[in-house]
Amino acid sequence: MTNESDRNFQIEVQRLHKLTVYGRWLTVILLWISVGSLSIWSLRREIDLWLENFTLAAVRYGLYFHRWPSLGLVLCLGMTLAVLTWHRRNNIVRGLPQGQKQRLEKQVRRIRQQGPSHPLWKWVCKNSQ
Repeated sequence: MTNESDRNFQIEVQRLHKLTVYGRWLTVILLWISVGSLSIWSLRREIDLWLENFTLAAVRYGLYFHRWPSLGLVLCLGMTLAVLTWHRRNNIVRGLPQGQKQRLEKQVRRIRQQGPSHPLWKWVCKNSQ
């Protein structure tokens, strides 16, 4: 029976990891939809100028004198690159690091202990019990 329990536990850890991945990508998508689109909209006149005559001076001018839209784009790009790097490290290069595995296992134990009142219960422990 413990072998079945261990297999269920590992499945739950994998589900939690998958939810973490989806959550990070959802955050990136929502960030691009909200902050990214507003930043691009604020820079629309500069983008027209860049499309007409693309020079580094025009790009520098557009980004330097429109700091809030520039910061919004930097935030979106930074978050996207951070999630890509995290995802690549976890899945392609070395697999899940031991520290992150332990953190996920601890979180699954907490979800199991709290039971159905935990917000992630139905996604993590749905068919295991």
